[in-house]
Amino acid sequence: MHIVSLLSVIALGFFLGMRHATDPDHVIAVTTIVARHRSVKHAALIGGLWGVGHTLTILGVGGAIILLGWVIPARVGLSMEFSVGLMLILLGIMNLTGILQWINSNFAGAPALGGEIHSHSHSHGDYIHTHAHGHNPEAHTHDPRQTPLSWMDRHFSGIGLYQLVRPLVVGLVHGLAGSAAVALLVLTTIRDPWWATAYLGVFGVGTIAGMMLITAAIGVPFAYAGKTSQRMNWGIRVASGLISLGFGLFLAYQIGFVNGLFSGHPSWTPR
Repeated sequence: MHIVSLLSVIALGFFLGMRHATDPDHVIAVTTIVARHRSVKHAALIGGLWGVGHTLTILGVGGAIILLGWVIPARVGLSMEFSVGLMLILLGIMNLTGILQWINSNFAGAPALGGEIHSHSHSHGDYIHTHAHGHNPEAHTHDPRQTPLSWMDRHFSGIGLYQLVRPLVVGLVHGLAGSAAVALLVLTTIRDPWWATAYLGVFGVGTIAGMMLITAAIGVPFAYAGKTSQRMNWGIRVASGLISLGFGLFLAYQIGFVNGLFSGHPSWTPR
């Protein structure tokens, strides 16, 4: 491949990867995850992890399509895209469930505590957290022995292992849905399979960069809301959860019934 053409393909792959990060289902998914944090730095890390998961699946499935000639049956392709809808539904429910737990712990559980009710940070071993409790006598809403030691909290500034794994898994699922379309598009442009696979890698790097920029930008209002108003932060989380749930239900219906995943005549065009 001519050096100029090669550089053009690399640049194209990188910027198309950045544009790919702005797809609505991608933005909604990461917004739902970022809504649980109040730091622009953590938001960018979440976007990067999402991009890494997405890139791993694109390279794995897309590379197999290019190098091994895999053909994706219509029902399998629809199932991969259907998984994105289910993921968005799950993320929305998790966000809304977290809100319900917050309401319950801050309002429903408060009268059961003795004396003056207030909240402040305190520790159980090396685990530090905040919740409402009372004194006279000292009362807590949980048994300190049930609080896990948080090794990840010390090393990742409070994000935790679960919060690190979640965007990675979501990115893997989203990559699964888009890998066939990306691979087939590359094959129509680059005939050499090894260069086509390399293009997928560059495309993935662009996706990681684009998603980090997007999530950092999304994280700004969440960080501001967390510092200024608990009610505002609560409202943003509810909105992101409802949007994720609604869009996920729409995707699931569109793929399952309109495109025929659950019928005898599935129709699927990679996009």
